[in-house]
Amino acid sequence: QVQLVESGGGLVQAGGSLRLSCAASGSIFSINTMGWYRRAPGKQRELVALSTSGGSTNYADSVKGRFTISRDNAKNTVYLQMNSLKPEDTAVYYCNAEIKRRAWLGALSYWGQGTQVTVSS
Repeated sequence: QVQLVESGGGLVQAGGSLRLSCAASGSIFSINTMGWYRRAPGKQRELVALSTSGGSTNYADSVKGRFTISRDNAKNTVYLQMNSLKPEDTAVYYCNAEIKRRAWLGALSYWGQGTQVTVSS
């Protein structure tokens, strides 16, 4: 079994910062892409940032220059540093990871339970 556990959400004023963490645990052989998505009220889930096992990163245009994704492969953990937060960043943030449980198995997509980020104006 594999679990993704997120932490770090909360309430912050506009212009403030938060750091989200997501730790993967369980039967893990390797992790490919790790990333963050979000779903705002009344909207579809959208990609926020991705980090590949090779070190490449990708960001939504709306967060470029404000958010930074990083990962600690030794800890199977991905982080999202969010600076200069805006009210429109308010959403439930979900961690996602593409994980191989065995060398001979394909990677499967796993999701965290979500953590609420609320930015007040």
